Amino acid sequence: MNHLTKVVTGFQEVTVLNEGVPLFAQIAEQLSDEIAEGSLAEGDRVPSSNELAAFHRINPATAAKGINMLISQGLVEKRRGVGMFVSGGAREQLLAERRTRFAQQYIEPMLTEAKRLGIDHGTLLSLIEKTTKTAEDYGNGTGDFNTGTDAPLPRDHGG
Repeated sequence: MNHLTKVVTGFQEVTVLNEGVPLFAQIAEQLSDEIAEGSLAEGDRVPSSNELAAFHRINPATAAKGINMLISQGLVEKRRGVGMFVSGGAREQLLAERRTRFAQQYIEPMLTEAKRLGIDHGTLLSLIEKTTKTAEDYGNGTGDFNTGTDAPLPRDHGG
């Protein structure tokens, strides 16, 4: 669940916090995203609660609560007198958790719906490949985003 909005102003991308979600959770999510994307690598120093507070114009205790969430998850470690750093294995841990969540939120419901519609695995894989190709073409400006899924799909009669 992404509660952050990235807004491009001029040449700079700014993260805007969402008023409907606790600020500390958004701080933790922002840092988690940076770890998962690799922009905060293992061993990198994490911005301090004061730095985050100044950047987002929030209370330092709120920023600290967000960082502490990551410490309790084992993603960030405190080094006394030095600061907070991304823990070894943090990126892989995050990616594994997010892959599991992705499967639960998207893949499992898709498979359930495909079964309801009588779409066999081969046809489903073909649709995914065709949609991926179409999306890539669309992203490159070489095609329109039409998956062509209006045509009737073959049913799986094999069980």
